Amino acid sequence: MKYKGIIFDLDGTLVNSLEDISDAMNNVLTTLNYPTHTYEAYQYFIGSGLRNLVSEALPSSNNTETDIENCFNCIISEYRKICTLKTKPYAGIVELLDDLVSRDIKLAVFSNKADELTKKIASEIFPDYFNTAVGLSTEALKKPNPFEAVEISKNWNLKTEEIIFIGDSDIDMLTATNANMFPLGVSWGYRTEEELIASGAKLVINTPSELIEIL
Repeated sequence: MKYKGIIFDLDGTLVNSLEDISDAMNNVLTTLNYPTHTYEAYQYFIGSGLRNLVSEALPSSNNTETDIENCFNCIISEYRKICTLKTKPYAGIVELLDDLVSRDIKLAVFSNKADELTKKIASEIFPDYFNTAVGLSTEALKKPNPFEAVEISKNWNLKTEEIIFIGDSDIDMLTATNANMFPLGVSWGYRTEEELIASGAKLVINTPSELIEIL
């Protein structure tokens, strides 16, 4: 199969955003006099969108829908200010994107991060690579729902099986499978290789350059 398009997850795949996300949530928790969490803990909170992260980070005694909604609005406001402060591409990602562009591979980002923030980070950190960056606009379309991934394939006029879906979590691998795309895991993100394989990864790569060997 000749792959003609690649959809990337954002956090833990293209960029290491762990500290900015964690700092934003911890700032909110500190303001409310709630316990904060370590970066290691946030590795497992990330992946299912900021609303889910808020629910995971809040103490169980203050975890009603109203609490979550109020804190969600707070973290969006806080994270918007710092979302590119410490966030950087992983080593080798920019070189990989340059290579893919030279091969005329279509590129997109699909994240469970809020759509506004997905677009902001993608455009500021990768201004020359992604014409399409899609984030979460409604909970119903959150990964592993494949709807947005399939819409990208339609806009590209490609069959879904001509597309590689790359991510660092079980959610990404399930999205790829649900969309009938090639599920490719990366080991440098927030989850383990075992989790990726168990959730459907057909292959897990350890460095960005290994993707070129696949192509």
